[in-house]
Amino acid sequence: MAELKRLSESRDLTRIERIGAHSHIRGLGLDSSLEARDASEGMVGQLPARRAAGLILQLIRQGKIAGRAVLLAGQPGTGKTALAMGIAKSLGAETPFASVAASELFSLDLSKTEALTQAFRRAIGVRIKEEAEIIEGEVVEISIDRPLSAAGGNSAAASGATLPGKTGRLTLKTTDMETVYELGGKMIEALGKEKVQSGDVIALDKASGKVTKLGRSIGRSRDYDAVGPHTKFVKCPEGELQKRKEVVHCVTLHEIDVINSRTQGFLALFTGDTGEIRSEVREQIDTKVAEWRE
Repeated sequence: MAELKRLSESRDLTRIERIGAHSHIRGLGLDSSLEARDASEGMVGQLPARRAAGLILQLIRQGKIAGRAVLLAGQPGTGKTALAMGIAKSLGAETPFASVAASELFSLDLSKTEALTQAFRRAIGVRIKEEAEIIEGEVVEISIDRPLSAAGGNSAAASGATLPGKTGRLTLKTTDMETVYELGGKMIEALGKEKVQSGDVIALDKASGKVTKLGRSIGRSRDYDAVGPHTKFVKCPEGELQKRKEVVHCVTLHEIDVINSRTQGFLALFTGDTGEIRSEVREQIDTKVAEWRE
């Protein structure tokens, strides 16, 4: 009887998200010599087309086809959108990609020209760099003091009296120092949204109050026997807690258009009710972006 051997195969645990016809695509599936693999990164078949898309990808990265367009022609269902999605995924998350179906161009609210213009400007990104004061360190302890209601349960709420807001203290450390910060209600809420806990490495923007979780400290990696696939371990920061850093914001021209098109333009980004955007607004934005580039 032939001896049975058990083959052990280790794979990275990746989160599976299937929200569309092309949500499984992670790239073009090419090797280092731009040869297409049979099945890789969610792409199967169309080997010559994928190799050609890889050549286009190299030209894009080298900046040799800036200001030009690439037309992918073929029968329905041959993988044109899949190739475009593969190029977009290979370029990275910071490169904006806008997918438009033909039915989206027909609307009673927007003309076809306006719909196409918005689609083009959603696919054009702007990187804005600025100097910001950042507090970066490992969380040692978070203590929050919640106010107690007056005697009698809800008597304070019934009488219309306002209770004092939540306060707290945040202890951050680097390899060189440790500091305790007083927290207000908004900062406590921001830390709660990011689910910050002891052992996390975070960055606080002093100007905007934005909280960014950078990862989990390597020194606390043995706190749990098992962690999720998206848990990232980073080193404890060095030097001073407060430092000046160059922060890069990636926005699209369409987002700038919407914010400047009306008084409540920022809210329109979330509702999707952008409406017609005047050409004068776009011209002013294009002029300003050209000044920033210079």
